[in-house]
Amino acid sequence: MSNRLPPAWAKHLKTQPSPKAAPLKAQSKAGPHRGNADDLLLRQALELQQAERLSEAEELCHRVLAHRSNHPLALYILGTLGLGFDDEKSLRYFARAVAEDPQNPYYHLSLGETYLKLSEFTPAIRHLQYALDLKPDLVEALCALGDAYNAFDKGEMALPLFEKALRVDRDHPIARLGLPRALASLGRMDEAAVRLREAIDRRIAVPNAYNALVRTRKFAEEPPELAAILTELQDPGHGPDGAAALHHAAGKLLNDLRRYKEAMDHFKKGNQAGGHTFDLQSYRRWIDGMIETFTPELVASRAAYGNPSEAPVFVVGMPRSGTTLTEQICASHPNVHGAGELSKLRRIANGLGVADRSNANLHQSIAMMTPDLTRTLAEEHLAYLRERAPDSLRIVDKMPHNFELIGLVGLLFPKARIIHCRRDAIDNCISCFVLQFNKAHSYSADLETLGLYYREYDRLMRHWDKVFPGRIFENRYETLIENQEEQSRRLIAYLGLPWDDACLRFFDRGGSVNTYSNWQVRQPIYTSSVKRWKNYESEIQPLIEALGDLAEV
Repeated sequence: MSNRLPPAWAKHLKTQPSPKAAPLKAQSKAGPHRGNADDLLLRQALELQQAERLSEAEELCHRVLAHRSNHPLALYILGTLGLGFDDEKSLRYFARAVAEDPQNPYYHLSLGETYLKLSEFTPAIRHLQYALDLKPDLVEALCALGDAYNAFDKGEMALPLFEKALRVDRDHPIARLGLPRALASLGRMDEAAVRLREAIDRRIAVPNAYNALVRTRKFAEEPPELAAILTELQDPGHGPDGAAALHHAAGKLLNDLRRYKEAMDHFKKGNQAGGHTFDLQSYRRWIDGMIETFTPELVASRAAYGNPSEAPVFVVGMPRSGTTLTEQICASHPNVHGAGELSKLRRIANGLGVADRSNANLHQSIAMMTPDLTRTLAEEHLAYLRERAPDSLRIVDKMPHNFELIGLVGLLFPKARIIHCRRDAIDNCISCFVLQFNKAHSYSADLETLGLYYREYDRLMRHWDKVFPGRIFENRYETLIENQEEQSRRLIAYLGLPWDDACLRFFDRGGSVNTYSNWQVRQPIYTSSVKRWKNYESEIQPLIEALGDLAEV
């Protein structure tokens, strides 16, 4: 739960805090002035938020807005309540708070951070910069602006922001981890490792610092960090998230050292500590609905609605299937821009109700897409892409889970290129299992669930191949590894571009890489990830059984 109220938030309220929140009835009548009563309600709303009683906190904010519709702090608190649950709603509330109190740097900070979460980099940068204009030493704004520049492929502009943040507060955890993250995204792994060791020495965000440190290189000999990580795991004070990060860090080191059984034990414990669960039945029903809704007939009947631009390229597939490598090869071409993982398509799908797994009326959601609406959405999306690379002939969005939304891509951009990255099913799943993914990837925390989820992904991709015959380029990871030049030439030809030898030296490309693969894609192609799963064969039988005939044993 994110609490984003400013440290000095109480200065906005006229009342003083009480040891305990007063009953709701008493607070609604408190004081002779309406303003005092509002302040009491908002103070209690914060206390309820901190206790994670979010619906009650929301109710109190709405009671204030019922008689003062533009109370900026009430709007702001409502924005914080939506973070992680409904970011679009948070965006609207933060924007209203900014409109009412444009001189409050914290309101601009939260609005900018929310834009950043939604991959809307230009407004994010604008509001974060405005927050810094109002409060130049606001560490959270410096770090958020650094993250925004990093994600916008301007990593060099991020570094001085994190450095300034550390000059303001040398022990700020966001800044301490943000600077090495920016360095790593630029391929400056040794410098990132130095900064992460500094954080560990200063006892700042220790689990996450160790987890990032072990990913700055591959270890051939046991480093002292392994014993240190195992010692940290004895400290219950790190909590479940910290334990998960430390277990995954230990697993990564042990995997490098080829101590596979010990490594898998830590990966399993790390995923268990995360506590993520996944509703597979609900997901299956949603996949059923997508298949029933996006038929070849529907797509053909709406072929003329979308935008005919050939600029958009969507690289899709399971995470860890080679999407980053594929994007880097394509983006090494002078006429291609790699935009990274963008959430814009998902936002469109959310707005239409297409991505809502509880939506039993997908047909109705698609029926709402009139020709005018389809064209408008496509034009907005194209402008969003063009903002990143006005002159590029192709712009690559490599959000892997857009594999779920290929039907929507076909409606918006009937001439868009779609590259489907496919990898050996067991290898792909193991590569997901051993990473500390966030809650959005909760399917990967359990081996059996992961295998069954993969089957649903495969089922949907086979459907898209029928709906768009010959239009989706399947880029097989093993084929790319076996013959890099031949497969790379096929990729560039599919993009409709002349060959350029720079595509063979993708690992020399500049710019930021902000995924778990940021170390790998700085290296020439290597084969050690092919059939990696055999190292764990005795430990992963639930996964192999769940994959069934998709497991190439």
